[in-house]
Amino acid sequence: MEPIPMRKPLIAGNWKMNLDRHAAIVLANAIAEAAEKIGNVEIAICPPFVYLDVVRQALGNSVVALGAQNMSPEPSGAFTGEISAGMLKDVGCKYVILGHSERRHLLGETDAFINTKVHAAIAAGLLPVVCVGELLADREAGKTAAVVGAQLEGSCAGLSPEQMAEVVMAYEPVWAIGTGKVASPEQAEEVHLALRKMISDRYNSQTAERVRIQYGGSVKPSNAAELLSQPNIDGALVGGASLRAEDFLGIVAGVK
Repeated sequence: MEPIPMRKPLIAGNWKMNLDRHAAIVLANAIAEAAEKIGNVEIAICPPFVYLDVVRQALGNSVVALGAQNMSPEPSGAFTGEISAGMLKDVGCKYVILGHSERRHLLGETDAFINTKVHAAIAAGLLPVVCVGELLADREAGKTAAVVGAQLEGSCAGLSPEQMAEVVMAYEPVWAIGTGKVASPEQAEEVHLALRKMISDRYNSQTAERVRIQYGGSVKPSNAAELLSQPNIDGALVGGASLRAEDFLGIVAGVK
């Protein structure tokens, strides 16, 4: 049996619907320049669709990967306003965020719909970052494990063990996204460990040990090191703090 490789932490910046063209280029340049001196972590940035190409040009041959914030499950056709996986590959994307809580809860995306995107992304050669997370009411009712387990099961249905091993999971408690609240390292680790056990039960321990599980939810330089030191937290999906190079790189520096 092949040895299980170490999971290389992934710090990804989700810029959401922010910045303009000039600011996107300046931010990408700053991150790319600093990333050349960092070897123990993978870095990705996910700008709005309209800036993907200029950000890719700004990144040049740097080690920073490009990601998108969403995609359509359809390969092409009369789907006004949608972006396909092939288009994302064409502009240089490596990653795509799928099932973010803002799309689940603001735009009504279901696990089944997200699952069609996951399959389309993998078929096109993109690495999906699949987001799961509970509402505050779920946590207070003791339903965290059940909620994230159902999201994992539904969003990743039908994947082979080999395909699942390439998926990045992102645990983002909805109550901690953009609120300034953050799950304690112990709370986050508990859910990450539970997710890894669910993957192991569904597939096998080798697959579970390969899957990277990020934490997201008000991550900032001041709390990054403690969160990222947990054994089952394999990086961070960063929102607001990814819009300033100093803050984002401060989080990257939290990886030991």
